[in-house]
Amino acid sequence: MFRSPVLLVTAHGSRDPRHAATVHALVARVRALRPGLRVETAFLDFNAPAVPQVLEGLTAEGVRDVVVLPLLLTRAFHAKADIPAVLHEAAARLPRLRIHQAEVLGPSPLLLTALERRLYEAGLTPGDKSSTGVVLASAGSSDPEAIAVIAEIARELRYTGWCAVRPAFASASLPRTQDAVRDLRAARGVRRVAVAPYVVAPGFLPDRIARGARESGAEVLGEVLGACPELARLLLTRYDEARVPVRLAAVSA
Repeated sequence: MFRSPVLLVTAHGSRDPRHAATVHALVARVRALRPGLRVETAFLDFNAPAVPQVLEGLTAEGVRDVVVLPLLLTRAFHAKADIPAVLHEAAARLPRLRIHQAEVLGPSPLLLTALERRLYEAGLTPGDKSSTGVVLASAGSSDPEAIAVIAEIARELRYTGWCAVRPAFASASLPRTQDAVRDLRAARGVRRVAVAPYVVAPGFLPDRIARGARESGAEVLGEVLGACPELARLLLTRYDEARVPVRLAAVSA
């Protein structure tokens, strides 16, 4: 009988305790959406358990297939190098375990919906869109592909009806949040500026985004995406996409 692969949600990790707490809350929501699915959590750094530790435990239990889902919004260094290196090393040590890496979360229409949810929760209404400029503030990356994706998401968000949208970055790239806020203030038709953090969980860089929003006088600051329902649904979508070849392999074996 075919058994669904275990879903291993893999986050970066942080010294900030809010980070792990948010990841665990999101995983709890995923479990609630699909009660029959086994969902585990691991971290690349700072927090426990580490990815190799979880994979070793699953192997000891006799698990044959696991889908490792990076809790990342773009394909940058962690998705292209860190996680594949960890999984390659684990696969060499654990030959009985089939390890499948899912795609990163973004881009996705569900993330656009989640961003708007956080802005509405912060006090905006759908009627405010035509006069509100939005700063799409990401953690930042030096990877050109990741930067291009953020710019494209900003364009897609603009098409949903916001007056104007500017991308911003907390590190590695420019502009910074506060500079994007000031740029929007000079834009025609913008009556208020909202900052939408395009990050999963709290930590050092999200705090930098929040400081930039406050220092530049943004009227609205959304919360991080966190354990919102859209993000939980997106995790399951990425899992389902990754487990299709797993099922096909099991059927043909």
